Amino acid sequence: MLLAVNFPQWLKPEIIPGLPFRWYGLMYLVAFGITWLLFRTQVKERNYPIKDEEQSGLFFWGILFLILGARIFAALVYDTTHNYLREPWLILWPFRDGRFTGLVGMSYHGGVIGGTIAIIIYLFRSRLNIREIGDMLVAGIPLGYTFGRLGNFINAELYGRVTASPLGMIFPGAELSIGETWVREIAEKTGITESFGYVNLPRHPSQLYEALFEGIVLWLIIWLLRNKKPFKGFLIGLYFIGYGFFRFIIEYFREPDADLGYRITLVETDIPPALFSSVFNFTTGQILCFLMILGGLAWLLIAYRMPDKEVIRIYPTKEETLQAEKLRHRKNQRKRRKKLG
Repeated sequence: MLLAVNFPQWLKPEIIPGLPFRWYGLMYLVAFGITWLLFRTQVKERNYPIKDEEQSGLFFWGILFLILGARIFAALVYDTTHNYLREPWLILWPFRDGRFTGLVGMSYHGGVIGGTIAIIIYLFRSRLNIREIGDMLVAGIPLGYTFGRLGNFINAELYGRVTASPLGMIFPGAELSIGETWVREIAEKTGITESFGYVNLPRHPSQLYEALFEGIVLWLIIWLLRNKKPFKGFLIGLYFIGYGFFRFIIEYFREPDADLGYRITLVETDIPPALFSSVFNFTTGQILCFLMILGGLAWLLIAYRMPDKEVIRIYPTKEETLQAEKLRHRKNQRKRRKKLG
């Protein structure tokens, strides 16, 4: 009896077969669009004094350096061949073997670093409040991130570890040799037969786990707290801590990169990375998420001690500002008349 579901055969990476337009790239555009719309919604809610061109500049530079950071970080940290060190121009070269492939390999943590640096510099130079705008940005980012992970799912990549539970999904291209004892045992449990010495075992759909918890759940938490936060900058720290926590846990269900494995191994074991071994063996992603959590906690302490803690400020509209100026002008005229009289 099969205790898993098959990956949907109708899902293909290309939007139109034969053309270089992929769902993964489209999901990035959807993610940026959703983040933009949620940011604009909050600006309108609070009448925040930021010009349209400033918003456009903020997103342009933030997205540009997010993509650059994600690609460069992936090439330098996750690539073990060192080809990019010998030929660094290939990091941003979207062609392989004479065909268009796009930028293959992106790192979330690299995107966070690149995007954060660009946004901080832009806000500082524009003299805009980093804590207020940062809180509004992170209130939309997780929902947009959801679609990035859905793009990974459509690509049938970044799948999880082997499982015999009903949560398993059989992904194309994830075959294992039947020669391994543990492979044969799970194949018998799940009712999957071999084919030419190989078998495709069920995997945790870790992309969907991430889309749910790092995306939808984290977004709901932050979005519902956006007008109830205790101090400016609180949501920024909450985002870093929340993402780091959810991703750290889900990494136990996600298969490590074959060429990287565990970066920290506190419990030696012969169990292959495709199976869960120990909570004391940590992947690259878990190390980076732990640093994110520490960074989020440090930021909360810094933001809490900073002056000007007014949490939610509803700025006056243009009409209200004009009316206030008219009232002040009338009062000043009356004072002048009294002095002259």
